[in-house]
Order: sequence, then C-alpha cells, then structure tokens
Amino acid sequence: MATNGTHVTNGSKEPEIILYTNHGCPWAHRAHIAIKELGLKYEEKIIDLDRPRDPWYLEVNPRGLVPSINYNGDIITESAVVAQFLADAHPSHLLPASNAEGAALLRARVSFFVDTFVSKVLPQFMAGQRAQTETEKDEATEALVAAVAKEIEPLFTWDKSAGPYFGGNERLTLAEALTGPFVLRLLSLSKPEYELLSPKITTLLEEKTPRFSAWAQKLVQEESVTYIWDEQKVAARTKARFAKLAAEKKL
Repeated sequence: MATNGTHVTNGSKEPEIILYTNHGCPWAHRAHIAIKELGLKYEEKIIDLDRPRDPWYLEVNPRGLVPSINYNGDIITESAVVAQFLADAHPSHLLPASNAEGAALLRARVSFFVDTFVSKVLPQFMAGQRAQTETEKDEATEALVAAVAKEIEPLFTWDKSAGPYFGGNERLTLAEALTGPFVLRLLSLSKPEYELLSPKITTLLEEKTPRFSAWAQKLVQEESVTYIWDEQKVAARTKARFAKLAAEKKL
C-alpha cells in the first residue's frame, strides 16, 4: 500500500497513527496496551460492532474487524499482527530488537506463551461465559483452572526475586499486551454481581496456580491495561450477548 515516506523506527520521528478500534473488544484492547506502553500518540476512530460496517471501513479492512491501524499511510490489521508490528517498529521493554542478544529466544518464548494461552485457556474462558446453569459454570471453571495449571503455570519459570512480568521483566512485555485484555476480563467478570463466570475462579487460581494468579493480579492494575476499560459496560454487553446466543440456540 501507499506510504507517505515518513516511516521511522526507534522513535527518531513520531509516526502518524490512526487506530480503528472499539473499547469493548478484547482483541482491539491488545493494540491499546501496546500503544500506551510505547507512549505513541494516535488518532482514534471508534467502530460500532453492533451494526454492519460502513463501506468506508471495509475499504480500510475488508474483514470489518478491529483493531486496524493506519501507520504512516500503511494499513495493518489483526490484533496480534498490529501489536507485533508496533513492538517491532519501536523496540522497547515490550520486545527487544530482533538482532539484540538473546532476543530470538525471548521472542520464541513470548510467542509460545501467547499461543498457549489463546489455544488452551481462552476456549475455557469462552465456555464459562456461555454457561447458563451453576453446574455448567462450575464445570467450565474447573476446566479453565486445570488448563492454566497444566499449560500456563509451568511457563512461569523465572526467579521469584525477579520482576513480576514475563521472563522476570519489571515492565510489561508483548506477552502481557496480547493476553492482558483476556486476563482482565477473566478476573473482572467473575465478580458475583455480574453473574457471568463462577466467582470461585479467583480463589481456585490462587490455590492451584499461585504464580499465574500473582502475575494476573499485578497485570490488571497497570494503567495501560485499564485506561480504556469500562467494567460495568463490558459486563452488561457480555451478559446480553451470551443471553441472546442462548436464546437463539433454543429456537
């Protein structure tokens, strides 16, 4: 695609960024965390996900999904690709430059962590939101905690005296940027008042996956993770969405 010729890296010149997003979408939330951590300025365009996409946005992203970014005239789409691109264009605490010492190994471990979370834990999280009875919620909770215990907890191998984030870092990495939106929703939507996920989740995670739990509790306090977050609005929309799906399933 066309570019205006102002591409830069390493912060030598501020890029022009338009972020097409929706604050309620966890996938778009990934781009917000990356941009905030990198301290990049951006123009925001909110895309309404509750109605068909406008033709102009389908020209930006024919799939109609968020997030997308316009970065100095180039369009990048898909949440993981957008966040990875930003981290690559601006090497930082999120992700070191690919040719830095030890960077290849760190990048591989970050990719494996994120892939494991999305493929092994996220499906159980979604199942918990779909559950309509207490029995179904409890079963989904047990499956989720078991997945975290088996697949994720063993990946927290750094020394306890190191930093709280992935690999023992003191600040968020790309691993947190790509999983943070879902961790935030997991802990938030399990509050009893929302009646979405089993409130047993937090206690079970603390008991069976203490390192994951400590990491998660720290992560959801970061400003870059919470600055667009409207818990009550997301909870209400999520509840309505899954109630509608359940009603349609009965038809």
